[in-house]
Amino acid sequence: MRGWKEAGIISEAQCNTLSSLVRKERFSLFLEINALLYLGVLSLVAGLAWTFSTHFQKLGDVFILAVLSAMFTGCLYYCFTRPPGLVLDYVLYLACLVLSVELGYIEFRFEWLKDAWHNYLLFSSVVFFALAYRFDNRFVLSLALSTLAGWFGVKASRFGFMTSDQLRVSALVYSLVVIAAGAFMYQREIKKHFLDTYLHIAANVAFIALVSGVDRRNGLLSLTALIVAAAASVVMGTRFRKFAFVVYGIVFGYVGISIQVLQTISHFSTILTYIVVTGSGVILLVVFLAQRFGRQE
Repeated sequence: MRGWKEAGIISEAQCNTLSSLVRKERFSLFLEINALLYLGVLSLVAGLAWTFSTHFQKLGDVFILAVLSAMFTGCLYYCFTRPPGLVLDYVLYLACLVLSVELGYIEFRFEWLKDAWHNYLLFSSVVFFALAYRFDNRFVLSLALSTLAGWFGVKASRFGFMTSDQLRVSALVYSLVVIAAGAFMYQREIKKHFLDTYLHIAANVAFIALVSGVDRRNGLLSLTALIVAAAASVVMGTRFRKFAFVVYGIVFGYVGISIQVLQTISHFSTILTYIVVTGSGVILLVVFLAQRFGRQE
């Protein structure tokens, strides 16, 4: 291992990792296990939603609503009566997903709100925000912001914003609102560590909106705005030591430029060569920057 390191084949961090494996030392799998557990909760709720929507005539509305209400109430009871911990995070996430399924089932079966069904999204978002701040859970906060984005999009369409350009503008406005809300909470010193979550959601929504406009009639305008946003993301991410935003700027900027370039290429072999060469270059750049960030931190 040391020989590879001295020859420059692997970095210091890679050498330490490989050495630990050779010596059979313990290493953390927390992130991997955490992701699998959250995926397990999501799969469980998805299974419940499919079962209830498919077999509701056999099971009956009363039974289904009773089960969902009992699960939601039981999860909340557990969260409010137990000290903070890893299990509580999963139970809280389960409660939020069960509430979403229950509200969706109520509208699916009874159509109480009919054309105003989007208010379920707003209600869910408010509940998720309250639970996220009460239990200091950034994952639930992400769920709240995503649900709010859904409500924002539906509401924008109700105001006549039906074209892709109008929806794109509404997405950018949503991103600005989220950034402003996160900055407001940060300045008021209310869960200051939540700011990153606000910025991540806003950045992804804004970049996706800009990328979606690159191949439209105003493609050059959208591409220019995308490049400016990507450059700002890279610069600010580097300055404040937020590597994820550096990646956002590089990847989304590359995707937007590639869309514009590939529209001018007609030969498949040329397209394939462009994707392989430039894609490999972007991957190497990200890996190189990741190593630099790791060494500096």
